[in-house]
Amino acid sequence: MAHRGGVRSPLARALMVGLALIGASGAVVAGVEIALFADRGGAGWWLLALFPAGGLVHLAAGLEAWRRRPSNRTGPIMVIGALSWFVAALANTGTPVLVAVGVVLATTPLAVTVWLLHAFPSGRLRSRTSRLTVVGAFGVSLVLQVPTYLFDAGASPGGVLSVGHRVDLLSAGTWLQRAAGMVVMLMTAGVLAGRLRTATPGQRRVLLPLYAYGILAVLATPLGPLLGPSAGLSPVQVVGLQIGLLAGVPVALAAAVLRGGFARTAEIQELGAWVASPAATPERLAEALGRVLGDPSLQVVYASRDGRTLVDGSGAPFDASALGEHRDLVDIELGSRRIGAVVYDTTVVDDAELVRGAGQVAALAIDHDRLTAELRASHADLRRSRARLVEAGDRARQRIAQDLHDGLQVELVLLALEAQQLAHVDGAADLPGAATRLRVGIDGAARHLRGIVHALMPAALVERGLTAAIEDLVDRVPLPTRLAVAEVDGRLPATVERTAYFVVAEALTNAVKHAAAATLTVTLEHAPARLVIGVTDDGVGGATQEGGVGLRGLADRVDALGGRFTVDSPAGGGTRLLVELPCGS
Repeated sequence: MAHRGGVRSPLARALMVGLALIGASGAVVAGVEIALFADRGGAGWWLLALFPAGGLVHLAAGLEAWRRRPSNRTGPIMVIGALSWFVAALANTGTPVLVAVGVVLATTPLAVTVWLLHAFPSGRLRSRTSRLTVVGAFGVSLVLQVPTYLFDAGASPGGVLSVGHRVDLLSAGTWLQRAAGMVVMLMTAGVLAGRLRTATPGQRRVLLPLYAYGILAVLATPLGPLLGPSAGLSPVQVVGLQIGLLAGVPVALAAAVLRGGFARTAEIQELGAWVASPAATPERLAEALGRVLGDPSLQVVYASRDGRTLVDGSGAPFDASALGEHRDLVDIELGSRRIGAVVYDTTVVDDAELVRGAGQVAALAIDHDRLTAELRASHADLRRSRARLVEAGDRARQRIAQDLHDGLQVELVLLALEAQQLAHVDGAADLPGAATRLRVGIDGAARHLRGIVHALMPAALVERGLTAAIEDLVDRVPLPTRLAVAEVDGRLPATVERTAYFVVAEALTNAVKHAAAATLTVTLEHAPARLVIGVTDDGVGGATQEGGVGLRGLADRVDALGGRFTVDSPAGGGTRLLVELPCGS
């Protein structure tokens, strides 16, 4: 099949030639058989011609399905069904050898129809029950067919297949074949009913009439001779009805595969040419893959830079664990790097390797779209991070204003009143005591002011650098804390030092307040072009960035500098905070 640009690959051209040859050969065989039946004359020759006509219907439907969906096995099964009809028609040709072959394989069209119903829509037998049922159907058609010609001298010219005319064995064999055929039909009905229960509402609307018609068609073969006379049908009419119903099955299934609830598609081999064409836009990539695989619900998601998480096309996080029933995903890799995944419906495509193959053909396009999705995700994260930073700044300013208003301002007002009262002190003996109290009050206000300033910008950090400031911070922690510093020499950029200090301060504060830890560890390492900070405790764990504004605010500050912020805090396993900040080497 040609893609939208009109280019047809050599493989596609070879497929078209092969299908054309199959179609032409089938048409010749059917034409010869119909001509033979017409030459024999008689009022019922048209009934004999229905067999090759049914084969032509199967052939046309199968070739079209095969052409449109080469990766689907439904088309080839229909072509096999056409062959079974042509072979069954040989029983009416009058040539002894051909008649013998036709008699032996007379009921195989029914087995192929059962195969089609179980394999729809992917062309594959998806369960052990289906495989056993299809094997049983061919057993009924081939093995249990033996008594009908072995004990009936008139079943083949000259009785070449008969070992003797035994009416009792012939009757027993006929009833056994019908009973076994009914068991196969009931198993088929059970499998199809189970699929209907688990299908989506949209698929159910397509499958229900198809399965109902298919079951009716296959039941018509064993039940037709029994129920036909009671319905006023002659044996000729019963046979014509059976042939008509069975011939309609491939038409209905092919129409559903190509136009119904299962999308039309092109072969995977054509996808490579489409990806290289101007039509291959990111918005149409999932649509193209869906056409190839026959799954209109197919979705392409993209891996993050480290390959650990997935995002959709808009950059929003994608939760692979929340996939619904009958949904699965296949990872797509470029080299050894995970670049994305294809999410698909397992009731439509039951071969994960087929999905993987289609995804690998489009891997370059997926990787290109991944970069776009990553950019969108980064942009969205940046907007959210900026908003949180503004909110954090507002909260910090509000807290400082509250501290100044409720604390330092009140102290200064009281000190001013005390200073005013010095002018009214009676006697020189009371003046030193009043002055001392005023001095104590001023010292307290100064300490309060230093505390506020330290919270905003620690003096040790400004004067002596990051290592000294963190050593001072660790010394003031009320829990045993180990500090390990590796190669942090000289001064780092001011923004890096401030962020690193506040990361350690917030992590230690959280550990003291919430972790119920016994020991803490702080590590600093100035690796090439980055500063690595680690804070570990042996507490209760369970810390998350979403649990409060503290860790989230730190993550935003780190992200604003282009760093990485990770928290590993399993319940009962302590907490390990790891931060990487880019800086000069």
